[in-house]
Amino acid sequence: MAHNQFALLTQRRFLPFFLTQAFGAFNDNVYRQAIIGLLFYLGVDDAQRTLYTNLAPALFILPYFLFSATAGQIAEKLEKHKLIRITTSMEIAIMSLAAVGFVTQNMTILLIALFGTGLQSTLFGPVKYSILPSVLKPEELTGGNGLVEMGTSIAILTGMIFGGLIFTLAGTHGPVVAATAIIVLAVTGNLVSRMIPRADAGEPDLKIQWNPIPESVKIMRMTRRQPAVRNSVLGVSWFWFVGTVLTSQLPGYALTNLGGDPTLYIFALALFSIGTGVGSMLCERLSARTVEIGLVPLGAFGISAFMIDLYFARTGAATATGLDVAAFVRSAGSWRIMIDLVGIGLFAGFFVVPLFALIQNRSPKNELSRVIAGMNIQNAAFIVSAAVLGVVVQRFLHWTIPQVFLALAIANALVAIYIFTIVPEFLMRFLSWVLVRTLYRLRVSGVEKIPDEGAALVVCNHVSYMDALILSASIPRPVRFVMYYKIFNIPVMSWIFRTAKAIPIAGAKEDPEVMRRAFEEIDAALADGQLVGIFPEGALTKDGEIAAFKSGVERVLEKNPVPVIPMALRGMWASMWSRRSNRAEGGWLDRMRVPRRFRAAIEVVADPPQDAAGVSAQSLEAQVRALRGDRA
Repeated sequence: MAHNQFALLTQRRFLPFFLTQAFGAFNDNVYRQAIIGLLFYLGVDDAQRTLYTNLAPALFILPYFLFSATAGQIAEKLEKHKLIRITTSMEIAIMSLAAVGFVTQNMTILLIALFGTGLQSTLFGPVKYSILPSVLKPEELTGGNGLVEMGTSIAILTGMIFGGLIFTLAGTHGPVVAATAIIVLAVTGNLVSRMIPRADAGEPDLKIQWNPIPESVKIMRMTRRQPAVRNSVLGVSWFWFVGTVLTSQLPGYALTNLGGDPTLYIFALALFSIGTGVGSMLCERLSARTVEIGLVPLGAFGISAFMIDLYFARTGAATATGLDVAAFVRSAGSWRIMIDLVGIGLFAGFFVVPLFALIQNRSPKNELSRVIAGMNIQNAAFIVSAAVLGVVVQRFLHWTIPQVFLALAIANALVAIYIFTIVPEFLMRFLSWVLVRTLYRLRVSGVEKIPDEGAALVVCNHVSYMDALILSASIPRPVRFVMYYKIFNIPVMSWIFRTAKAIPIAGAKEDPEVMRRAFEEIDAALADGQLVGIFPEGALTKDGEIAAFKSGVERVLEKNPVPVIPMALRGMWASMWSRRSNRAEGGWLDRMRVPRRFRAAIEVVADPPQDAAGVSAQSLEAQVRALRGDRA
């Protein structure tokens, strides 16, 4: 039965948490937009409104710098359901104070409460993402993160619209309506949070250190331990940088370059938010329910491509002014701009969701909350940098908004290239993902049984020159494949194999030195807690049948008694790159032909890990035969 990620929204382990975080994001934005509405209601001058628009974001972001380290420790120590109830109870208290500010029309109280909402968000942030691996299966992480990002995008957008309309529709009753709305939303969020099931603490015996400076340094180091996690955190922070620059420029862009009235800004933001939500939701389908970081380069370069096109779509000021949404849609060139905004959001979803899933998947479970807290500190720094840079390039360098978009697109591409250079796994996974899903219709089952960490040996039948690439695109963790050295040296493909740190091997009679080095690399990789993949047949099948497994697998397990994961490839014999040929004397061009059906349907299946004790080449061969079944 096909899995539908929306099924999570019918389950208690996910739905109450999803609604709680959505209510929180919605209420935050209702509150902030209602303050802007109050400023217009009070008739304050432009100078006071400018002071607020600069002071408010600073007050909201400041707690992330001051308290993230403490928040990460608290989220690690406390049972997660309990902490979520505490933070939503805080929200009720903070919004009650804010309600007093609305009723008395006191901006000082409202700004103090705004600082409080930043503090509450700081405490909620680490548990928001660290709870997902506790309540979701590994194969559900991408879909769950996609739903959370989609829900957050919609909540932010609708919250801004609702908060912005309060004083427009309620008139003189605006302050009371705003006060009532934010309290009702906070209470609702708290009531829903009480239905979240228990989720155990990551490190219940952790002793909390209250000095924020050394703890901030400590958790920032924690985020940098593993290169893939470190650069995923960097990628998420860069996502916030790009998003901050883009969304902060949209009001001016809608007014000056699109010729719109105030409603057009919300429409432009809605297009971006809808794109982000759709992109987030598509991640699970595109990744075949694994943590597919191959989508990250696709997302990064897609963002740049659409942002460059946005620059060329409208490089100067609009010829018309005061356009509402309907008038803008009817104007020349509007559809290109709308598609670009949706496209930027779509590829932003492709970019950020796999990064969140990788951070959750690869971080030690007893450190995840602190890693998220460290990421939040870095996110805050990038958001502030984006805001400052936006002001500098426009006020001092006199860049137009389209020029800011173009510069951001180029910077985004350069940062992406930098990240993929220092962590080639991202780009290698992207190339594997593109190649495999272009050439085949791939179905994957059982890979969720592969452990998230620790050494293990993957064994599989060997049908084609693409086998290692297909398994790499199917298994969420990096795998060090042992492959015949002549396959390893195939032009173009060899770059991917080297980037993936594949281990070339030769027969003992063919090149004993290559064989010796291969076994040394296998031993070192398993000792380091890595996954190693081998094809125990020792060569591609010549007739589609599984050949006898050689004793090399026993030699590896004798020295490294790690768990063994039997896997099987189905449907590969009739596909390209196998040795099957229609001609009795066919050469390599015949063997590498395009299959009769474009994008042949293939399948990768896996059994649960088994203890190395008692495993033999013969028993593994029998398991792989049973896994493959009759579908060669």
